[in-house]
Amino acid sequence: MTNANLLTDNPVLYEARFPDEARLAGRWAEDCLRRYGAGPRVLDIGCGTGRDAAYLHGAGRTVVGSDLSEAMLEHARVHHPGPEYFRADLRGFDLAERSFDAVVCLDSALLYCHTNDELDGFLSSCRRSLAPGGLLVAEMRNGAFFLGRTELLDSPSVNGFTWQGITYRSTTTLHVDRAAQLLRRTRVWTADDGSQPVEQRSAWRLLFPQELRHVLAVHGFEVLALHDGPGPRTEPPWREGDSPAATADADRLHLVASLRHPI
Repeated sequence: MTNANLLTDNPVLYEARFPDEARLAGRWAEDCLRRYGAGPRVLDIGCGTGRDAAYLHGAGRTVVGSDLSEAMLEHARVHHPGPEYFRADLRGFDLAERSFDAVVCLDSALLYCHTNDELDGFLSSCRRSLAPGGLLVAEMRNGAFFLGRTELLDSPSVNGFTWQGITYRSTTTLHVDRAAQLLRRTRVWTADDGSQPVEQRSAWRLLFPQELRHVLAVHGFEVLALHDGPGPRTEPPWREGDSPAATADADRLHLVASLRHPI
């Protein structure tokens, strides 16, 4: 076994494993931005391969995409041009003050803030970067889902996909680290090309809806929407014209917050 992140290190495999030909995540984000009246300047933090940033650019917005993975950024510049891409750590980034009308953070990227200090660093950076009234739009796993529910923890999940004639299979085990308030993931990848298995370890912060409301208020944000769907990763997925739900207990959490008290 080697410690690596097969998908982050190989963006083409990431897009093969998680295809989004309909650009559902980008369309959902654009719908939120339009629904709540965001201006044109958007930062996609944790942009990954750049698919969503490029969609927002195509919708007429001025978009900057940032990620910690240089491999992802190189892929984005070539395959999803339009936005400006640069490397940054979402747990603390330094951009021109009030340079964006919205910050978009999708696919649980916010949950890589594992500690309170890291979460404060993310929100402080967003606060500095947003114009007054600017929006934070985020989509992530929902910590509340794991209160009394174990179906995602009881047994490993197995998935697979084929790319360029090679079949890749993953076996994923999740467990809750209650003391650290983290959902820890161990994923073992195998491929039928004779290569050695790859073990990948990662974790997400488990944030609860009321906890999230509180920390956002501390940083000067007003929550406009906080719900469990529909969204780009819910079942059924979001469709054009869908309204936000009134609940917040399913496995995904969707957030729209407005900056009311900038620095």
